[in-house]
Amino acid sequence: MPMPATVAAAPRPLLPGLPRRGTAPPRGRWSASAASAASRGVAAKAARRGVREYVEAAREMVRRPDGGPARWFSPLECGGGGGRLPGAPTMLYLPGIDGVGLGLIRHHERLAKMFDMWCLHIPVEDCTSFEGLVEYVESAVKSEGQRARDRPVYLVGESVGACIALAVAARNPDIDLVLILVNPGTSFHKSQLQSLSVFLDLVPEPFHLTTPQLLNFLTGNFMKIPSTIVGRGFSFQEAGQALSEITTSLLPSLMSLLDVLPKESIVWKLKMLRTASSFVNSRLHAVKAQTLVLASWNDELLPSREEAERLRDALEKCRIRNFKDNGHKILLEAEFDLATAIKGAGYYRRSLETDFVSDYLPLTPDEFQKATDHIRMLQYIANPVMLSTLPDGKIVRGLSGLPKQGPAVIVGYHMLLGFELGPLVTGVLRSSGIHIRGLAHPFMFDKKKEKIMPDPSYYDMHRIMGAVPVTAGNFYKLLAEKHFVLLYPGGAREALHRKGEEYKLFWPEQSEFVRMASRFGATIIPFGVVGEDDICDMLLDYDDLMKIPFYDILDRMLNEDGVKLRTDSTGELKYQRIHPVVAAPKIPGRFYFIFGKPIETRGREKELRDKENAQHLYLNVKSEVESCMKYLKEKREKDPYRNILARLLYQMVHGLDAEVPTFEP
Repeated sequence: MPMPATVAAAPRPLLPGLPRRGTAPPRGRWSASAASAASRGVAAKAARRGVREYVEAAREMVRRPDGGPARWFSPLECGGGGGRLPGAPTMLYLPGIDGVGLGLIRHHERLAKMFDMWCLHIPVEDCTSFEGLVEYVESAVKSEGQRARDRPVYLVGESVGACIALAVAARNPDIDLVLILVNPGTSFHKSQLQSLSVFLDLVPEPFHLTTPQLLNFLTGNFMKIPSTIVGRGFSFQEAGQALSEITTSLLPSLMSLLDVLPKESIVWKLKMLRTASSFVNSRLHAVKAQTLVLASWNDELLPSREEAERLRDALEKCRIRNFKDNGHKILLEAEFDLATAIKGAGYYRRSLETDFVSDYLPLTPDEFQKATDHIRMLQYIANPVMLSTLPDGKIVRGLSGLPKQGPAVIVGYHMLLGFELGPLVTGVLRSSGIHIRGLAHPFMFDKKKEKIMPDPSYYDMHRIMGAVPVTAGNFYKLLAEKHFVLLYPGGAREALHRKGEEYKLFWPEQSEFVRMASRFGATIIPFGVVGEDDICDMLLDYDDLMKIPFYDILDRMLNEDGVKLRTDSTGELKYQRIHPVVAAPKIPGRFYFIFGKPIETRGREKELRDKENAQHLYLNVKSEVESCMKYLKEKREKDPYRNILARLLYQMVHGLDAEVPTFEP
């Protein structure tokens, strides 16, 4: 990458033109220690650097002025390329008003495994114009685009850096760019910053940092420290002591910001931001790049929430993610992880098109903990029981009956609204280390559908956990890489069934997966799950909704693309329509899972190439799923702890973490 090096204490110098190779992470299973750590909620974030480290590193950089212009550097933590994924794309970080280039300091180590990462440093004394910075970044983008034509270039821009990223994208619509815009400065004309530059002229240095806007901006991250400490399990006394120690050590760092943000520099950057905002807003129509806007609802400087909505409507390929509890410097806040945000939005790719199989990044313990927290309430009230079947046919509690190695196809019943998904995937991963990859409805990956969802990130956790769009190609790739694949032949029709259709399978007549599984010698694992009728009663199904005036308008919006998931089927099984369901909660019962006896296809490839033999096995698998559900419906009647009240009494005596007994298998 032909860019000049920088001289700085923290970052390593640039090594131009040297591609770095890494090794791919293991697929399919976690180690027992990793799964155990995740289940205990042990996350790496506690040791990650934050505001104090940012201030100290920034101070060291600005205290070594060389009078030079803006330049690129790659942080020390990103050096060497060890552990970086093969074919990792380049990421260029464009800083905000501070210009230091260390805004990703909390994320360096993790991003270095996903990207060849470089950061832009704009010296405090530098007064390069906005157009000059755009041209400088543009030259790097063009160089990278020429060097690696088969992969995108990522531009991560914060406030004014986001404006630079948009300007480069508008000027280069033919280069494959992915923009990650963090609280973009395109809303400058609607913000408090517009009047701040005039006010700063009247305030002597160093009191410019005490203006209400900047003071709130600078202290916003520190005000979040108390809740962060308490949330990690400290007692209030321990939290108070820790907070006192942290505050004492951080206050001197705040004073160091005078070196990073002198008055003249802030005034210049604000004038540049005004120019940048006007320049970019007049050219948004020319931006063709894939764009992700990360908006903090508590942004102290910019109206980022409203701006994200505006940009989503203005840009052709734009998605937004909202962060309700975060401020302007979200990249330095403890509960935010940029890599996870990119993964959740489905924006990580190493080629011209996203490959949901090969581009998937394994879960981190922190991500697994978030997935567990996401379903914690359902997990608590449903208290799932998991059973499995040993090769000799014996049913046991636990998952010892599951095969140890893939490939495998887990096939079963899709409960109402997919209630079973979270407990199933997280429960299997926690107990056995097996990471299940699900084949999901394309609706979950459709940008246009996000606009009608209450929360655009509603399906992000599914993508983080490894769900991929249900296609024959993705199914093939997952089996080829020996994954455990979760498949619901009944699809959306089963999960969004009508009244009185609980536990009824809506499988197509023809075998869909048997011959594909046999091609790779995959083990087929039928499973059944019951419990939806123990937690809710359906009030309105699809037939009821269609009788409501004007509902047909929403129905067309939800299903306007008419995706045909099964071209060999007819009617509702062919189109798999998406629609809401209205249900009323009831005093919770319990979820019960059972994995049937594994069915081996290894060694039966020739036999199962015959359509008749494959169809016979397909019907056998379907019968096994029905038998599993029949078994559970009968056995749950003998569970003394089926009702939540009985389970609460048991846990009051034996502890909240105690495993609640169930019926004898």
